[in-house]
Amino acid sequence: MFTGLIETTGTILAVTPTAGATRITIAAPTLTHKLNTGDSIAVSGVCLTALSIEPNAFPPRFSADLAAETIARTTLSHLHPGSIVNLELPTPAGSPLGGHVVQGHVDGTATLVAIEPLADNTDLTDYRLRLTLPEQLLPYVVEKGSITVEGISLTVASIQGTQVEIAIIPHTYVSTSLRTLVSGAPLNIEVDVLAKYSERQQQQTGRFVLTAEYLLTNGY
Repeated sequence: MFTGLIETTGTILAVTPTAGATRITIAAPTLTHKLNTGDSIAVSGVCLTALSIEPNAFPPRFSADLAAETIARTTLSHLHPGSIVNLELPTPAGSPLGGHVVQGHVDGTATLVAIEPLADNTDLTDYRLRLTLPEQLLPYVVEKGSITVEGISLTVASIQGTQVEIAIIPHTYVSTSLRTLVSGAPLNIEVDVLAKYSERQQQQTGRFVLTAEYLLTNGY
């Protein structure tokens, strides 16, 4: 499980097609030494498995394989050498849940409309991110609710049709891949898993009551 609080960013060094998958190699100087082969790591919101870890290389790096399903459903198919990606390790048991429950299972991709500063000529301004969300994901998104964008835990400010607006604080902007994105860029989206469980329970029972017993039964 992740929380959507990005630990650092990495830089794509190589994208290598293989017979069964596509392998990406990521430079991550401050994080590679924490990894062991087989560990899970969220790369721009996609849970991948760390392989070929090289903490003593220059720069320190690790690799991960992208299955065909991952390539088809996420933005990782658009990566190229030099791309910036958001990185997060799983949340240790007992740690504070600073963001929200993030599985690293991308539900679909959105399109960036714009990300604009609210004030000019200052590094301390907030930003407004606007994206167009696929219609099938709209039922799981509500104002003031949680949403994961490129692996970042964010809060929905407003919804108008299929367009979602999100407030971005300066720290999030400068510390993640958001600073590198341009209008039209695809974005990995994971909706709040509790909203999906809510829909499932309502379909099965005709009503929904979110109880502590239900959360515990489903691993929360």
